[in-house]
Amino acid sequence: MPGHHMDPDAFRAHGHALVEWVARYMERVEDLPVRSQVAPGEVRSRLPASPPERGEPFAAMLADVDDVVMPGLTHWQSPSFFGYFPANTSGPSILGELLSAGLGVQGMLWSTGPAVTELESCVLDWLRQLLDLPDRLAVDGPGGAVIADSASSANLCALLAARHRAGGHDPSLVAYSSEHTHSSVEKALRIAGFAAGQVRHVPVDGTHAMRPAALADLIAADRAAGLRPFVVFATVGTTASMAIDPVGALGAICTREGLWLHVDAAMAGAAAVCPELRGVNDGLERADSYCVDAHKWLFTNFDCTAFYVADREALTGALAVQAEYLRNAASDSGAVVDYRDWQVPLGRRFRALKLWFVLRHYGAEGLRHHIREHVGLAGELADWVRADARFVVVSATLNLVCLAHRGGDAVSQAVLEQVNASGAAFLTHARLDGRYVLRVAIGQTHTERRHVEGLWRVLTEQADAVAGGSPSRPTA
Repeated sequence: MPGHHMDPDAFRAHGHALVEWVARYMERVEDLPVRSQVAPGEVRSRLPASPPERGEPFAAMLADVDDVVMPGLTHWQSPSFFGYFPANTSGPSILGELLSAGLGVQGMLWSTGPAVTELESCVLDWLRQLLDLPDRLAVDGPGGAVIADSASSANLCALLAARHRAGGHDPSLVAYSSEHTHSSVEKALRIAGFAAGQVRHVPVDGTHAMRPAALADLIAADRAAGLRPFVVFATVGTTASMAIDPVGALGAICTREGLWLHVDAAMAGAAAVCPELRGVNDGLERADSYCVDAHKWLFTNFDCTAFYVADREALTGALAVQAEYLRNAASDSGAVVDYRDWQVPLGRRFRALKLWFVLRHYGAEGLRHHIREHVGLAGELADWVRADARFVVVSATLNLVCLAHRGGDAVSQAVLEQVNASGAAFLTHARLDGRYVLRVAIGQTHTERRHVEGLWRVLTEQADAVAGGSPSRPTA
């Protein structure tokens, strides 16, 4: 009915109020408890059982954000969020997302929004240059790049492309990954219809990285059994410990054996913006596909995964489905890229805008500054842990430090639970060689030294409270 829509004047007024709310949130988020303090079902209990019959004022909606939603949030944008992995946002990224939402463009085909496709290709090649990725992944060659929603989707699409190149579905096909490969790979294999017996978990070395010799042995055994190895999933920066698989050595095996090599560098790949950290790229010249999440450590809000392939024909061969209602002259000419053929869904949002805004706002210099700062802070924290009588460093790579209490798993777990319950910081855990470890991922957009000092202070205080005794603490 007329009058029910939000007109431009009302949108302008409410938009100003919402932008002000977000700006205030950015100013105060570090003072909020990092982990949500609500009990299960508490948020739902405060929501009406039925939708409203009549429209409500925008002010009432915003008030309920404060009263109902905010208590039920764990604040990933807190500078004291050290759990899982960074899930960063930033001012320019938020504005790019707002613009994308306002334009409401459906970029499934070049013809449905030429700028959506061409800007995406441009910013992905900018990113390739910033990360110093191999030329074979460039957008103007036989390969190319696309923005996926997540590394999970990129891993699935890489799997489908690899299977297409291998000749399609076949129960004799075998895939390889390590036990530290992200769980999304296992999910991708399930989605694609692979059975448990078609996956091999390659043993790892003392750093939790895949062992090339073990991979070669498994491939040889499978070929001898009449099976068909076809893809290897390597990881640059595992979730548990930031372990980096030896991509070069694995790639040499894949080249020799004719296997597809996919490299998942979801978070750690961002480190390559710094020339001194480009060891994370070693061996990528052999990769058939590669992904890195701009929404983890490159200040671009979720969702924005850069997915690169060396052979676009394998990817589009696996995913392209032609429907008459999508036929158009530009696509038929073969002169354009239709990104709907590079992903599982048909529809596509204008994700490139936020990445474009971020790259232009920070520039290479700004990105390098913040990545270096986070890596440096992780190094400092590792030094504090090594100098302390209560904890031990289990692993420390780039911006991730894994530590454990010398009192054993139960004490480590209790310390983590008390830190999180305090609201002063948020950590998550992993198991490395059966040991319970506390993971400290330093990479939130606004994390500074004082926030890491605050984490160390609460860690040592809770360690004393849990284990008893109070050895003197080093000064952070």
